[in-house]
Amino acid sequence: MAKEDDVKEKEQPSHDPSRRKFLKGVGIAGAGAALVDKWSLEIEAKEKRPPASLSGTVSLTLNINGENRTASVEPRTTLLSTLRDYLEPAITGPKLVCDVGTCGACTVLLDGKPAYSCLVLAVDATNRKITTVEGLGTPEHPNAVQAAFVEHDALMCGFCTPGFVTTISAYLKENPNPSLAEVREACKGNFCRCGTYPRVFEAALAAAKSGKTV
Repeated sequence: MAKEDDVKEKEQPSHDPSRRKFLKGVGIAGAGAALVDKWSLEIEAKEKRPPASLSGTVSLTLNINGENRTASVEPRTTLLSTLRDYLEPAITGPKLVCDVGTCGACTVLLDGKPAYSCLVLAVDATNRKITTVEGLGTPEHPNAVQAAFVEHDALMCGFCTPGFVTTISAYLKENPNPSLAEVREACKGNFCRCGTYPRVFEAALAAAKSGKTV
């Protein structure tokens, strides 16, 4: 009987230290993989997190119609809103109509080029020359386009008029002798809901031929 017990003891496998090392290694690797996954998720979350937005107000200086004007606005404030709501006295020539950059009623000139002021942040308009319809002429001394709009009755409700005048004034400086087709193309970013387009184009062509200052 004792011999049989000795045989059974011999048949039982001895403890294999390499197996323990293997299991220990697997555990460490698993823990390491878990840490890597955690770090990856944290990095991914940070990348997807929206950037911190500025808050409060900023003081800025805008060169408008040749004059430096100061305003204190939130960084998200558009140039249009700044002109109409944050200056004293306000500049109300550019009109708030669609507020999504499709109608052209808010058109101003930035360094001589037409731009929708409802799509431009005021903070991005600093160090640029801003010209609104008020800076093109006065009731006593209108520029050629303003005078032609009055003479040819190229307005109805008037909301789109400042945008058309500003756009056409800029265009005639680039092309002082346009065709009707060219004027129509230049005005494609300005909408007149009253349908006064024929008079608008007529006024633009008359201004080009007037010889007056645009």
